[in-house]
Amino acid sequence: MMIPEQVQQQETARGSSLSPNHQQLMKRKILIVADSSGSLIDFRGKLIEALTVNNEVNIFTPKILKDHIRTKLLDWKVIIHENSLNGSNVSIASDIKYILDLYKTIRIVKPDVVFPYAFKPVIYGGMVAAACRVKHITPMLTGLGNTFQDNNAKRIVKALTKSLLKLTLNSRKGLKIIFHNDDDRKTLIQHEIISQKSRTYVVNGSGVDLEHYSYSSPPDTKSLTFLMIARLINAKGVREFYQAALILREKYPDVRFQLAGPYDDNVDAIDQDLYERIRSGPVLNYLGEVDDIRSLIRESSIVVLPSYREGLPRCMLEAMAMGRAIITADSVGCRETISTSENYPNGFLVPVKDVGALVSKMEYFINNRAEVLRFGINGRRYAAERFDVQKVNRDMLSILEASDNN
Repeated sequence: MMIPEQVQQQETARGSSLSPNHQQLMKRKILIVADSSGSLIDFRGKLIEALTVNNEVNIFTPKILKDHIRTKLLDWKVIIHENSLNGSNVSIASDIKYILDLYKTIRIVKPDVVFPYAFKPVIYGGMVAAACRVKHITPMLTGLGNTFQDNNAKRIVKALTKSLLKLTLNSRKGLKIIFHNDDDRKTLIQHEIISQKSRTYVVNGSGVDLEHYSYSSPPDTKSLTFLMIARLINAKGVREFYQAALILREKYPDVRFQLAGPYDDNVDAIDQDLYERIRSGPVLNYLGEVDDIRSLIRESSIVVLPSYREGLPRCMLEAMAMGRAIITADSVGCRETISTSENYPNGFLVPVKDVGALVSKMEYFINNRAEVLRFGINGRRYAAERFDVQKVNRDMLSILEASDNN
C-alpha cells in the first residue's frame, strides 16, 4: 500500500502534476467510468487534463447537462460516451441498461485501463471490464457511504452491495484498488471483501486546487457565518446542523447559519418535514445547489460538516484552502481533514450525531473570534502540505500509468 504522505518528501514549492516518467510512457487508452458528470471537472478535472497529455482518455458518464463541462472535456480531446445512469437510485431495469451500455462502450473503445470511481461505476465497471478481459482495472472508492454503517436501514440493499463489491474486487491480475482513506481499506479487509494481499493504494482524496480555491480574504470575525455544504441526506449530518443552529440562534441572534446543497431522491434523503423546515427558514438560510461555492466560502467564517462517514470530504478541503476554520465529525474520512499538530490547529472534531458537542464547538468560535482567523490560516497551511491537487495527481498518475504487468 502506498500512502502519499509517507512516500513523498515535504515540498516547499508546488510542482508539476506530471509523474517523472510521464512523457516516456507509451500512449494508452484509459476509460474513466463516472457516476456524475458534475464531478468530472470539479473533482477530477486536473487529473483528467494531466492524463490527456500522454494518453487517449475516454469517459463513460451520465448525460452532461452543463455546456461548460462538455466544452472543457472536448478542449482536452476527451472522447465522451454518455449514459442514463442515476447514481442515487436503485433500479434493476436502469442498472441492467447501464451494464449493457458499458459493455458496448468497452468493446468499442478497447481500453488498456478502466478507471471507475464511486459505488456503481466501481461495481459494474469492474465486473464488465473483467468480463471484457481489460488488462488493467483500477477502481477508486471515494467513500463507502452508509453501506458499512451500523444500523438496520436498507439491510437487503447493503448486503447486496457488499456481495457485489466482493465479486468485483476479488484479487486478480491487473487489479489495483485506490482509497481516499486507510479506514475504508481496513473496513473492506475486515469484512473479507478484499484481502491483505490485494494491491491497494491510499491517496489524499481528490486534492484541492490551491490556485482556484485561494486565500483571497480573511474570514469575517465580527459578523460570524457558519456554512454547511452538502447534499441533503441524513448521513451528511444535516439534521444535526439544523438542530445546532436552532439552539445557537436563540442565544446569538446575530450569528448566521447557511446551508448549500441539493435535495434529491437519494435513498438516504432527509425526510420531507425537515426539508420544509430548512427551506422555509428562519433557522437556516438555505441556498440550494450552488455551481461555484467559492463566493459562499469567502463570505463564511467557519465551515461545518458533521457527516457520519466520508471518503475525504471535498468541501472541507476547499474551505481549508480558502483559509476557513472547520468543524467536522470524528468519523471515517472526516477526521483526516483535522491537523494533529497542537501548534497549528485548523478545526475541531465532534462525535457523530452529538448535537451538544457540535453546539459547544460552534459556540467556542462565537466566543473566541480571534481563533477563527488563526485556525483558518492553519487550515490553508495544512491543505498546502497534504492535499495540494498537484501532489495528489502525481500519485494518481503513477498508479494509473504504471507499466507493470502484475
